[in-house]
Amino acid sequence: MAKIVGGILTSHVPAIGGAIARGQQNDPYWKPFFDGFKPVHKWLAAQQPDVAVMFYNDHGLNFFLDKMPTFAVGAADLYRNADEGWGLPVMQAVGGAQALSWHIIEHLVGAEFDITTCQSMLVDHAVMVPIQLCWPGAQPWPVKIVPIVINTVQHPLPSPARCLALGRAVGEALASWQGAERIVVLGTGGLSHQLDGERAGFINADYDRFCLDQIGPNPDAIAKDSALDIVELAGTQGVEVINWIAARGAMGADVRELSRNYHIPISNTAAATMLFETGSSLRAAA
Repeated sequence: MAKIVGGILTSHVPAIGGAIARGQQNDPYWKPFFDGFKPVHKWLAAQQPDVAVMFYNDHGLNFFLDKMPTFAVGAADLYRNADEGWGLPVMQAVGGAQALSWHIIEHLVGAEFDITTCQSMLVDHAVMVPIQLCWPGAQPWPVKIVPIVINTVQHPLPSPARCLALGRAVGEALASWQGAERIVVLGTGGLSHQLDGERAGFINADYDRFCLDQIGPNPDAIAKDSALDIVELAGTQGVEVINWIAARGAMGADVRELSRNYHIPISNTAAATMLFETGSSLRAAA
């Protein structure tokens, strides 16, 4: 019987990938952020998950402004990384949990989510940076993935409440999966940041701490705001917190926070990492 062992929420800033490539993890600027992954590494070594279900946003590698699905789910057996213009090394491909992807897709469509199914899909830094952070230097990557893309770019954006419902529906799909996999849920992006415009460099530490405090015990408190409210509170790109909201929904009702790390700034972003554990089997939590 499959089991969700826990969840990880983390930033995916391209600059993190550059720091990894340059071996700067212990530099004074970077060390406070990378130190936040020490408990994550210890926990992953103990839990040994087989699959990572990843909620993130694509940055133009698959979808652009002329064609932007609200929600998309990968259904491939392999996901290749590609050069997206940030100067990051192209990383080794990561395997896909294809049968589980199709199970999730069928459940979501049955739950009346209109999703885009991607039988061929590239993955950008929003996937590869968190994988490098969680499993540094692994050859090959020790998990297969189910990539779930949420539109955080082209308005109208999905509401945070809808993203939470999406995550909960994914959790239902995992609860009915008959495989024996150990599953970790990842939400990537954020926290507050804005890359351009009059508020370029905007960071709202108070809102970030509100999200860190509420995402575990009460994600509905964050999801009650509209997407536009969160853009105002967290910056244009800070709306990526909806990836965290969806991931939290997929973890199930009961989680226990094991660690958190908050560091500003990384590049021009408020960077954070949280680790949650759930010890319940998926069927028992259904």
